[in-house]
Amino acid sequence: MKYDSLARDIIRHVGGKENVIDVVHCVTRLRFRLKDEGKADTERLKAMDGVVTVIQSGGQYQVVIGNQVAEVYDAVLEAGGFGNAVSQEEKPEQKGGLMSRLIDIVSGLFTPVLGVLAATGMIKGLTGMLAALGILSTASGTYQLLYIIGDSMFYFLPMYLGFTAAKKFKLNEFVGMTIGACLVYPSLTAIMAGEPLFKVMEGTILQSPVHLKFLGLPVLLMRYSSSVIPVIIAVYFAARLQNRIKKILPDVVKGFLTPCITLLIIVPATFLVIGPAATWMSQIVGAVTMAIYGLSPMAAGFLLGGTWQLLVMFGLHWGMAPVGLNNLVTYGYDAVTVLKSATPIVTACVVLAVALRTKDKKMKGICWPACISSLFGVSEPSIYGVTLPLKRPFIITLLCSALGGVIMGAFQTKAFMAGGMGIFSIPSYINPETGIDGSLYGYLLAIVISGGLGFILTWFFGLSPEKKEDSASSSASDIVINSPLRGRVIPLDQVEDEAFSCGVMGMGAAVIPSEGRVHAPVDGVVTALFPTLHAIGITSDEGVEILIHIGMDTVKLNGDGFKAHAAQGDRVRKGQLLVEFDMEKIKQAGYSLTTPVIISNTPAYQAVTVLAQTGDGAGTENGAKISCEDGLLCISTC
Repeated sequence: MKYDSLARDIIRHVGGKENVIDVVHCVTRLRFRLKDEGKADTERLKAMDGVVTVIQSGGQYQVVIGNQVAEVYDAVLEAGGFGNAVSQEEKPEQKGGLMSRLIDIVSGLFTPVLGVLAATGMIKGLTGMLAALGILSTASGTYQLLYIIGDSMFYFLPMYLGFTAAKKFKLNEFVGMTIGACLVYPSLTAIMAGEPLFKVMEGTILQSPVHLKFLGLPVLLMRYSSSVIPVIIAVYFAARLQNRIKKILPDVVKGFLTPCITLLIIVPATFLVIGPAATWMSQIVGAVTMAIYGLSPMAAGFLLGGTWQLLVMFGLHWGMAPVGLNNLVTYGYDAVTVLKSATPIVTACVVLAVALRTKDKKMKGICWPACISSLFGVSEPSIYGVTLPLKRPFIITLLCSALGGVIMGAFQTKAFMAGGMGIFSIPSYINPETGIDGSLYGYLLAIVISGGLGFILTWFFGLSPEKKEDSASSSASDIVINSPLRGRVIPLDQVEDEAFSCGVMGMGAAVIPSEGRVHAPVDGVVTALFPTLHAIGITSDEGVEILIHIGMDTVKLNGDGFKAHAAQGDRVRKGQLLVEFDMEKIKQAGYSLTTPVIISNTPAYQAVTVLAQTGDGAGTENGAKISCEDGLLCISTC
C-alpha cells in the first residue's frame, strides 16, 4: 500500500500497537485512544512527512493527516492488525435511494480503470473502423492482434471489477479477481457450444439448456464477459462471508482456508443463482420485446432503446442476440434488435456536450476518447466514466435513446446483415435488393434527432450552470466562495484547534454561526460527508475543494443534533441547504460553534483571500456580519 511506511512509523511513535486501545478516523485526522499517552513521541510524529500536526484533546490522541486520512487509516489497520472495518460511527455516509447508491458504487468501481478502459475502447473502435473501410482484413494477423488489444479488457471486465469491488467491500483483492476470472473462464464458452444434457422448463419462454451439473444441481450458464452487476453482487456477498469465516477460523489457518472456503461457496452459488436469474430475465426481455414489436414497433423501440444500457450493465442484453440472428436467418433482415442502434451515437453526443461544457480537466480527459469510442460503437468508457457518475447525462442518454428507438420503429428500420458498430453500421441498413430505402433513412433520422436532442439537453441540463462572474469582487481569473453560514467572520488563526489555526489544512476563514444551517457555498459535488455530520467536503465545478467543519470536537456528538439534507455524491447548487444543526445542544455539550471554512487544495492556487472583514474571535460582536449570499473567500487561479 502507498502509505505502509507512514502507517508503521505512526504506530511505532504512538507507543506501538500494544499501546493502542482503538483507532478511528474523521474527515482529517486519525483518532487514537491510547493506554498511555506518555509513551507516544509527539515531537517525532509532528516532524514526520505526511503528518500535519498532533493534538491531544478529550481523551483522544489525534494525528492530523489531511485529505489522505482514509487511505492512511486503512494502512494503519493493516500494519497494526487492528481489523479491517471502519467503526460504525466513522463509516462514510450512505444515503439516498437504492438505485442512487448502486450507481455510485458502480461508477466508483470503474474509477481506477477508466484511463485504460477509454484507451482500449478507442483501439477497439479504430480497429473496427479500419475493417469497415476495407483497410484491414478481419482475417489478417494485424487486425486480430489489434482486436485482442482493444477487446481484452472488455471481455475480461469481470476480473477487473472483481479486483476493484474487493477493495471497496474489504475483501481480499485476489479473491475478488478470482471470482471474476471464474465467470469468464474460456472453457465455459466451449461447454455452452456443446450439446446440452437436458432442458429445463421445456415448452415455455424460460426453456433453458443445462450443460453441466454441480453436486447434482443443474447449472444454467450464460455469457458473463463485459457484464458488470453479477461480479459486484458476488464479491459483495463474498466479503460478508469472508468476515464471518475469519471470526471462526484459528489464526494459523486463516491465510489459506479463508479464501479457500469463500471461493468454494461463492463461485458455485453465483453460477447456481445469478446464472438462472440472468438467463431467464434475458429470455423474458427478448420475448417481451418481440411481443411488443408485434403490437407496436414504436413501443418496442421505446422499450429497447431506453433500457439497452441498463440491460448491458446487468448482462441481460444477451437475450436479444438469438432474436437478431434468428431474424437474419429466417427473414433475411432484423427489425427488432436494431431498435437500440441509436444508443452509441446518442451516448457520443451526450459525452461531447459534457466535454465542451465542463471545466473539470480530469473529466475532459476522459470525455474525448470516450466520445470517439462511442461513435465507433464502444460505449462502456462513456457509461462508466462520464454519464453514470454524473447521473443526469445517463438519464438523458436513456430517454434520447428511447426516442431513437421510437423513430426507427416508426420507419420499421431493418438491418440486412450483421457487423459494424456505431457509425460503421450504416451499410447494414442498405437493402441488397432495392438499395437505399426507408431503413437507412429511419436510422439516419433517428441518430440525428436523438443525438442532437441528447447534446442539447446535456448542454443545458446535464451539468450545473457555470458560475457567473462576480465582477464586483473578483477578476476573470478569480473564483468567489460564498459563506456557507450566517454569522460573524473571524480569522482562521483565532480558531481553537491547532490543525486549522496554523493553516496546514488549508487557508480560509472561520464563521461563528448565528443560525444552525449550512448552505452550499458553490455549485459542485458533495465529496465527503461523515455519519457524524460534523464536517462536509464540497468540490466546486472549477475544482476547488472546500471543507466546512461545523464546530470544534463535535465529532464526539456522533451526529446527535445534526440533520443532513444532502448525501455524499450529490450535485448541489450554491445556496442549497446541506446540513442543519442544533446550536443550543452543541453549546450545552460544551463544544465551540466556531466553523472553519478552508480550501483543502490551497497549494493549487496562487492565493486565497478573505473577502469579509474579520474580528478577533473573542465574541460574536467582533468581525463582520455575513450571510450565505455574501462572498467569504476569493481564490486567485493565476
